[in-house]
Amino acid sequence: MTLKEFHARGWFEDPKTQNSVAHGIGTQNMLELTPQSGQKPFKKLLDWGVLFPYVAQVVRSEKFEYRQVTEIVHNDVVLKHAIKQAAEQSLREQRYAKNGHRLLTRSASGDQEGQEEEDEKVGISYQNILRKQEQRAISILKDMGSTLNNGLLAFTSWILYKLLPCFLSGVVTNTKQIEMLKTATERSPGTPLIFVPLHRSHLDYIMVTWILTNNDIRSPLVAAGNNLQIPVFGGLLRGLGAFFIKRKIDPVEGKKDVLYRAALHLYLTHALKQGHNVEFFIEGGRTRTGKPCMPKGGILSVIVNAFMDGSIPDALLVPVSVNYERLVDGNFVREQKGEKKIPESFSKAISGIWKALKSNYGLMRIDFNEPYSIRELVNSYNKIAREDGNIAKVYKPAARTLQHNQSTSSLYGTDVVCEEHRNLIESISRQVVFDCAAATSVMSTNALAFLLLTRFRNGAEEQILAEALDDLRNSLSGCKDIGFSGESSHILSYACDLLGSGLVTRTRDENGRLVIRAVNSVESFIELAYYSNMLTPHFALSSILLATFHSLLPETENKNEAGVSRKKLIETALENCQIYRYEFILNKPTQLLESLLYKQLDDLLISGCVRSKTVDDDLPNAAESRRLAHSLADCLDEDDDYLHVRNGEVDEPKLLFASETLQQQRYICEVLAPFAWTYVTVAQSLQILHRNSMLESEFICFVINDLSSKVKRGSCNYAESISTDSVRNCLKLLEKWSVIEVCNQQGMRLISLNTLYEMSRESLNTIVKKIDAIVPKFNSGYFNVTP
Repeated sequence: MTLKEFHARGWFEDPKTQNSVAHGIGTQNMLELTPQSGQKPFKKLLDWGVLFPYVAQVVRSEKFEYRQVTEIVHNDVVLKHAIKQAAEQSLREQRYAKNGHRLLTRSASGDQEGQEEEDEKVGISYQNILRKQEQRAISILKDMGSTLNNGLLAFTSWILYKLLPCFLSGVVTNTKQIEMLKTATERSPGTPLIFVPLHRSHLDYIMVTWILTNNDIRSPLVAAGNNLQIPVFGGLLRGLGAFFIKRKIDPVEGKKDVLYRAALHLYLTHALKQGHNVEFFIEGGRTRTGKPCMPKGGILSVIVNAFMDGSIPDALLVPVSVNYERLVDGNFVREQKGEKKIPESFSKAISGIWKALKSNYGLMRIDFNEPYSIRELVNSYNKIAREDGNIAKVYKPAARTLQHNQSTSSLYGTDVVCEEHRNLIESISRQVVFDCAAATSVMSTNALAFLLLTRFRNGAEEQILAEALDDLRNSLSGCKDIGFSGESSHILSYACDLLGSGLVTRTRDENGRLVIRAVNSVESFIELAYYSNMLTPHFALSSILLATFHSLLPETENKNEAGVSRKKLIETALENCQIYRYEFILNKPTQLLESLLYKQLDDLLISGCVRSKTVDDDLPNAAESRRLAHSLADCLDEDDDYLHVRNGEVDEPKLLFASETLQQQRYICEVLAPFAWTYVTVAQSLQILHRNSMLESEFICFVINDLSSKVKRGSCNYAESISTDSVRNCLKLLEKWSVIEVCNQQGMRLISLNTLYEMSRESLNTIVKKIDAIVPKFNSGYFNVTP
């Protein structure tokens, strides 16, 4: 598009509605809403808000007092103690660097005066070190602190009302959800709201704030990585509530930065005590794959500790689901292929904004889910602990001093967490991510990409694809919120336009029928997978069950009589779920995964993907009756597994192969097939670590190159299996299994085989076979049976 073709709407021009699909019932487009403008009852006849609605909206929106907490933190006695502790740590390091082994001899003798004399001789001054740490504390708080203020919020809100319609057709929220937040703040005026969105785009930072501001809800302080402290934009974000956190708090591996940890902990604690709402991204960074990342509990741990030590009486966690029809940030193909990320910069930001203003990214959808009370969550987990007899795991709020304990799951590598609360924090964070993923609305581009990568990898006629979209919408009805409405054929056309010709092509066949297919390139499949993966967690358990079922089916001439026991299937599926433990959160901490697998199995029986041959199951609607029984058990808070154990003791139901729905079974297995291929390739690549340590980055590069070669040769059909994120997740799994060891040397991560697998190649082959079992074998076995 040339400069002449580009037209930025005038500041006082009304928004132009772009071509789009309807965004659903019970939702509102924030770009079209200015509730503070227009004629008001009991106002004078001529209201200037009618002429200038956006100005009226930002001027008349409720203003809040946003107290600065930096000075409070600086005067806190705990920070002064941390400064002293950091100075003493630095003093010991300098003494050791100067005196070496003599320091150990003097420490053993306890000669403090002699040590001070030695310090003077070599130029070491404790007072100088202490002053440097005091100056560093001031610098840390200056770099970290937010300058949230009403003036910048109002000005930015007006700018966004003008600019957002240039590249978004709508910013959609649910009316009832906004009212729910207002009700929560009115009922508990002194309780802070903790907004916890899943992170997709840099736009997320300001959009939640913009929506809250224009609905008269207090704007939050937002945790942001210090990589966003770029000229102009860093200051803008700071004024809109951002407080900046180092992405890596400890500059030296294994050495804790006591002062920075204390400053972060105190800043958040005092912000909560001063009445600030807080927003942070529990995944730590933007998802590169489109599905949720594993949570990092650093910021959450500080908030939980603030409740535990009585700093705040309670806090309401608000899971926030954010989705885009087309990602404003572009794509993450380079990073998934193993290429280095381009760092944020002023020029990159300007280029991105200019590109966005000339594009159409469709709808943005933000859902605010039902808030959790931290107090009630702790009570719930305590109830479960007491019922299980784990009294030691009961969490009791009590006054406690600040502790500095390293966390294995911390946001940006930072955490100040009481060790005994680690399991509680992990449980809460996993529940938040699970609920956010479940509540994320399905956009038109998600649905199209999912169908193209699972059911129609070679493309399909528009009519057939529209029918498949109808089926998908029906299957998701009641389970997922659909962020679009209308005729499926229109939705497909709209989604194709949004994704663009670089990802999807539309051509006419020899009969003149329109055929839609994914562009046949590695880059396009990786980018389409980003949109498709929004739906992947929803179908993950079904995919695991069916892939496991096919791997367990015995070789027999009469395929229709081949079967697997229900107990064996569930046991093996549970083992296979553990393979994906770092890829997906398959259940809430308060749910039994086994129970969810049984329920999912009943759904597969109802859909005909699996047959069951027992006396009871010959009765009409037997599977549906069993599913309703599970639902009733849940409502009564009964042990759902009791039903299955009892059934297993009576007749051990046998599950049979269903050739009539073989195509449908294949589609479901396709959902996780790319991940399975990545994992098995990682396992096969472990051979190169035999008697050889390797940099983790080099090993990841080796695996990505191997996957690329397999895709090029055609031995792997899934270009989207080229994913550095999945490779890293598999390495975490192998480390958890003690297959590999990871050590840090001078800031570099080295991986090597554990002793057992170093000595025995057979043990390594066992791991490969174990992971290979989750790969669907579409070219052999029962997938080749003719219905």
